[in-house]
Amino acid sequence: MKKSLEPSWAERLLRPPLLLYSYIAAEFLAPFFASFVLLYAIFFLVQLIPLLEVVLVLRIGMADFIRLIAYLFPHMLLYIIPMASMAGVIIGFSRLANDREMLAFKACGVSLRQMLPPVLVVSAVIASVTGYFSVKLIPLGEQSAKQLMFQLAREKIDKGLKEREFTEALGDIVVYVDDIDEQQNWHGVYVSDVRGRVQPLITVARSGWLRSDVERMQVLVELENGTLHNLEGEDSQVLRFKRYRLQVPLNTPGGESMTRLGRSAMSQSQLLQAAREAGDQSKEGLSYLVTFHHRLSMPVGCFILSLIGLPLALQAGPGRRAVGIPLGLAVFVGYYAAFTTAKVLCEDRMMPVMLGMWLPNILFFLFALYFLWRVDQERPLLPERLHTALALHSNRLLLPLWRWIRRHSAALLRLILGRRLRPASLPEEGEGLLIHAQVSTRTFHFPECAQYRSPQCRLEFKDAKVAQNAGFHPCEFCAKLMEEGQR
Repeated sequence: MKKSLEPSWAERLLRPPLLLYSYIAAEFLAPFFASFVLLYAIFFLVQLIPLLEVVLVLRIGMADFIRLIAYLFPHMLLYIIPMASMAGVIIGFSRLANDREMLAFKACGVSLRQMLPPVLVVSAVIASVTGYFSVKLIPLGEQSAKQLMFQLAREKIDKGLKEREFTEALGDIVVYVDDIDEQQNWHGVYVSDVRGRVQPLITVARSGWLRSDVERMQVLVELENGTLHNLEGEDSQVLRFKRYRLQVPLNTPGGESMTRLGRSAMSQSQLLQAAREAGDQSKEGLSYLVTFHHRLSMPVGCFILSLIGLPLALQAGPGRRAVGIPLGLAVFVGYYAAFTTAKVLCEDRMMPVMLGMWLPNILFFLFALYFLWRVDQERPLLPERLHTALALHSNRLLLPLWRWIRRHSAALLRLILGRRLRPASLPEEGEGLLIHAQVSTRTFHFPECAQYRSPQCRLEFKDAKVAQNAGFHPCEFCAKLMEEGQR
């Protein structure tokens, strides 16, 4: 009895082709890092515009500005890493397909399933890094950024307080100090508080000082031995005190309170506790639960988008356009649109939080498995009927629009240049090209058809008459072209 030369699954697990795995991993890790740098530069420039207001208001130096960027760095990575991971897989495998290396792999007996392990492992590692940033570093970065802005605001207050000058460094609270000693204690204090009032609340004290609590991010003004003058309309009230404490609210340049811990700065356990305190079915409690599941589902989405990038990349090939990047961009936009829609539905109580926040991942994971199966069977991503229907509708909508733009652009150029321009004789799309035919289905396709460049179309005919004499018939889309007289 002859022994099979093909290795078993156990032998493959014990002796994996590390050279093949390392080669495939290197092919998409290089574009991953390049895409990461490019996307981070774009996101940094977008984030730089609102940061400039913080820099100007708080007068931040270069060292503090670098610290602030480092604290906001994890938040940007939550969107950069999934995009870069998907782009790396698409670019890497598109190059392998265009250079016929995928064809060489298949000729050597290396199937798509044998190429999956390095993609799965590297994508899982990238998704784990994204999860660590999402769950741990982003809340810590938000807290550190708030503490840094609190310290900078506190330093601005200290610099703004000067002897025998009215200062407005405390916002709606105006302070006048007659003398400041070496211990930063005040003597002869005048305070005007106009927060939520038409007429100010006047406080006069013999002494006082300014204290700050970095952990609670609070600034307190404590006054001793003074009087408080409250004037409301025609009535007035004077109160004497030995000690009076005034809490000063500090806000970011965007108007957000520094003393309040937002959802983005909470840890996972704090989010669950805040949801229980607010009520799981209340709007505020649902927002905490949505944030909790959002941090967990985003890394999983990064892994799924990387898997989808593989079948999209293999749509490229010798003589075919690399459509992986535009398709990947469409999938990425669709994923985040579905994710945002589910998030809004959950916050509006139209869908359970658990189902809504994980439903996009479930749907796109099923898409990834389906696309991988279609590519492994060397079939197009979509069934032929659906692909033909989409191509038919797109040609009906886009081709007339393109012809209208091309026709009117020449007229616009003549109007701008002020002289008669002779339009160049541009051939119609597909003019002078051969007809491609598929042996298995006995159908032929015109250049306008989406199946024209299909790898299954291995025969070429001079025209439709020759193809019909050979026993081939047009596909549904091309038959409609012939009926409409376009062919």
